[in-house]
Amino acid sequence: MNDSTVEKPRSPVRPSFGAATRFWFKLGLISFGGPAGQIAIMHSELVEKKRWISEARFLHALNYCMLLPGPEAQQLATYVGWLLHKTAGGVVAGALFVIPSMFILWALSFIYVSYGALPWVAALFYGLKPAVLAIVASAVIRIGGRALKNEVMWTLAALAFIAIFFLKVPFPLIIVAAALIGFIGGKVRPDKFLVIGGHDAASTASAHETVISDEAESAEHTRPSIGRALKVFATWGTLWICPVLALGLWLGTGHALFREAIFFSKASMVTFGGAYAVLPYVSQQAVETHHWLAATQMLDGIGLAETTPGPLIIVLQFVGFLGGWNQPGSLSPLLSATIGAFITTWTTFIPCFLWIFLGAPHIEQLRGNKNLSASLSSVTAAVVGVISNLAVWFGLHVLFPGNHTADWFAITVAAITFTGLLRWKWGIIPVVFAAGALGILYKTFL
Repeated sequence: MNDSTVEKPRSPVRPSFGAATRFWFKLGLISFGGPAGQIAIMHSELVEKKRWISEARFLHALNYCMLLPGPEAQQLATYVGWLLHKTAGGVVAGALFVIPSMFILWALSFIYVSYGALPWVAALFYGLKPAVLAIVASAVIRIGGRALKNEVMWTLAALAFIAIFFLKVPFPLIIVAAALIGFIGGKVRPDKFLVIGGHDAASTASAHETVISDEAESAEHTRPSIGRALKVFATWGTLWICPVLALGLWLGTGHALFREAIFFSKASMVTFGGAYAVLPYVSQQAVETHHWLAATQMLDGIGLAETTPGPLIIVLQFVGFLGGWNQPGSLSPLLSATIGAFITTWTTFIPCFLWIFLGAPHIEQLRGNKNLSASLSSVTAAVVGVISNLAVWFGLHVLFPGNHTADWFAITVAAITFTGLLRWKWGIIPVVFAAGALGILYKTFL
């Protein structure tokens, strides 16, 4: 074949800062379904459609975020935004992942304390749940197909699923165990454990067509230095602590709002394993120790948070809102609740930027390290098992709710959405909005 007839790979086009900002804002509006659904949406958009980042680089970033406290999906968006457009890109990506849900949940919280729960919210989520289930299931198939390249990786994924689904092993322990197995396995059988970023023809061609490819040299802003680390720590540490100190000086250290700021600052450092792992601890402290809200209100807050886009951990904002509303002190209930919502969200998410901007340069520097790559390959396999657990757990509750009888509306929506996503490559945005509208229509007219 003549060289002139060979189709050359298209050159990647780096998105402008404005184009990336518009995408991150859109992502913040459609990122339903908790971490598994959000990671699935980002994988579909960033890796497969826009090709802003290669599969291996995406998984490398995801595995690091899985090891951190806090919402891994929001941190993953921050990481990718930082790779694309430096610190400003990371700030915009991470902030826009949260801001839409922050305002939506504030409005829902105000309606809740003023008028009670609204039926249309439940109807909206009724339609969304089976669509999100399909998004998660399709993500398991796509990511699993790329990450589980041999019997060892399949075994690790299966063991992770069994550990978390049947044995209730804490998520952080699963990830640490997988990383340790990968580290040892990489030394004993590197052919079985060094599977991320494989150089088969298809993956190499795909990687070359991305903006952030497997072989691309690290950009200047991703290279670590002591000076940069100190600057990051000072900047984000100051941003984290200043509003907390201001509340203490203004209202006193005994006010509910200051106690919320301290409590959620501490929680942000230990919230490994996502929202479902930390909610029992937060619920116990908020309900039984601090009396910020009642147990039934906590359950209602989880339901409201699940109807909004963004990380499920945003439910902590509802706790902060109710705590301020129920214990306003000398402030008006609405002002106290609004400040409580803000300080809770601030102390929950500002540390996420610190973890990413402080640690990501070192993770990038270690990208070619075989020991780290073997560990992260095993972590990726375990993550597939964990996402599978979420898909099964979610599926049981969505498709067979209540008394475990089949919900045929949910089954139909999930099956059609799943088929459309895999076979016809439906877009996430129309799927999310159409499913929500179907839920409202079904509950209203049937």
